[in-house]
Amino acid sequence: MTATPAIGPAWVRERVGALRATAQSHPNGIIDCNVGTPCDPVPDFVADAVARSVPLSGPYPLSVGSVEYRDAARAWIARCFGVDLARDSVAACVGTKEFVATLPHLLGLVDERFAARDTVLHPAVAYPTYAFGARYAGCRAVEVPLTAAWKLDLDAIDDRDADRARVLWINTPANPTGAVDSRAELERVVEWARTREILVVSDECYVQLVSGAATVLEAGGDGVLALHSLSKRSNFAGMRAGFYAGDRALVGALTDVRRDAGGIVPTPVQAAAVAVLRDDAHVEEQRARYERRRQVVIEACGHHGVVHDGGPMPFYLWLRATDGRDGWQLADRFARAGVLVAPGATFGAEGAGHVRLALVQPDARINEIPARLAAAEQESRS
Repeated sequence: MTATPAIGPAWVRERVGALRATAQSHPNGIIDCNVGTPCDPVPDFVADAVARSVPLSGPYPLSVGSVEYRDAARAWIARCFGVDLARDSVAACVGTKEFVATLPHLLGLVDERFAARDTVLHPAVAYPTYAFGARYAGCRAVEVPLTAAWKLDLDAIDDRDADRARVLWINTPANPTGAVDSRAELERVVEWARTREILVVSDECYVQLVSGAATVLEAGGDGVLALHSLSKRSNFAGMRAGFYAGDRALVGALTDVRRDAGGIVPTPVQAAAVAVLRDDAHVEEQRARYERRRQVVIEACGHHGVVHDGGPMPFYLWLRATDGRDGWQLADRFARAGVLVAPGATFGAEGAGHVRLALVQPDARINEIPARLAAAEQESRS
């Protein structure tokens, strides 16, 4: 394996910008399925929770999260996964992107074992912030090859990279592939890492969108962190609220340095987060929305030689053209139908044959995609 090269944002912006311009030129406008930004409303009760909290927002909120915040997260974990955690095994973060980006750096500050290591292992097709966080910490970002099912291939990790590894990132359910690891698969990853004293961090921000999905916490908290976001399950992206849980000593150490660095979730956001963590009904409704959109697009794509060969997570589709065209060519094909998607190469070289389509447009817009694809194909033939 080789270290992940720096992804030059200039070339990505330029090529995706050209695709955007093509999609925007469609007579009926663009259907933007490029970035995973939820479009649906937050639950109605959120506004009441925020309003009640405003008079109490004078003092600085706790960086670790209020007692109510942490207890709501603990109760949610117990309810969904049957895992009981102590309150000091859970802490708040400002969304999860900042946590992903800063964790490798902070690990070097809180534990000398991690400071002595210079490598971050992450899936070869993945959310780009894993690699960015490694570089931000002055570490090597090393890709872990994936199996045909888009799962980590632990046997492909070079022993020299494992010896130098500070952290191993898992993402389940996965962005961009939609792959979902079973409990047994997560336990195998944890066992592999524990014998090498590598911290396992599982980014699980899509977990409640898949019925019966597992958490890495089921393998125990020692040397393990699970990272959870409210952005996708509750359409909370603009609120910036998440939490991390697991290894009690590490959660405590990270809490201390994150407090000093100013990582604080605002009081009204914490109150809103407590409200959504206590309610499962709105999450079930949101999952059903994504499942409906998923079926519409998969069926439409099937009529035009495009298949989804990722996993069951319904927030993204991981699409491939059966005629062998690469991801950029397929993205251009979508753009000519007025649909903007993300070329798979932007998530790693192994994704070059795919595109990611985020199901983040309202139903009415998603329902336009079949006719648009058909019209674009007809036009290309004439």
